[in-house]
Amino acid sequence: MTRNILKAAAVLIFVIAYAVAVTGQSSEEATASDPAYVGSKKCKICHKGDKNGNIWETWEAGVHAKAMESLIEKGDDKNPECLSCHTTGYGKGGYDPEADVEKPLDLAHVGCEACHGPGSDYKSKKVMEDREAALAAGMIVPDAATCITCHNENSPTFKGFDFEEYWGRIAHKLPGDEPVETESGE
Repeated sequence: MTRNILKAAAVLIFVIAYAVAVTGQSSEEATASDPAYVGSKKCKICHKGDKNGNIWETWEAGVHAKAMESLIEKGDDKNPECLSCHTTGYGKGGYDPEADVEKPLDLAHVGCEACHGPGSDYKSKKVMEDREAALAAGMIVPDAATCITCHNENSPTFKGFDFEEYWGRIAHKLPGDEPVETESGE
C-alpha cells in the first residue's frame, strides 16, 4: 500500500512539474478558465482608422509600441526584470522570449493588454460594444495605479511620473468622443 501511495505521489509530482514547465506558470498563477492574452493584432481589427477613434494609430506612434526596441538596444531583451514592464503579460501567460510562435512576438511590446488586461474574454465585437459587458468580462480601464506598476522607482530610468502629463501623451479616444488634447495642444 505504501508503495502505491509513493508511486501515486511521484506521478502527481511529475504531472505538476510538467505542467509548470510547459506553461511557465504554477497552478496558483493560471487555470484553464483564466483569460488569455490574444495580442495587439486582434485589437487592431476593430480599433484602427478615423471611424474607430484612431486608437491603433495612437498606440503605434507612441513609446509603448517600441518598448522592446529599447531593451534590444541595451541588450536587456532577455532580462526578466525588464521584460515584466516592456512586454505584454510576461510571466503571466503572455510574452515568452523562448517561444517560437507568432503570438508571443505580437506581445513583445507594451500592447493593449498590458494596460487593459488579457483580452480573450472581452475581445468580441458584441462584448466590446457594451462597455459594462466588456468590464464584466475583464477589460480594465487603466488609471494611475495601473501605470505605476511599471512607472516607478524600480525602473533604472525612472525620473518621476506625473499621471496627467503622461496620460495626455498616450490617451486614445473612443469613437464619437471629442479628440483628446495634450498639454501642447496636439
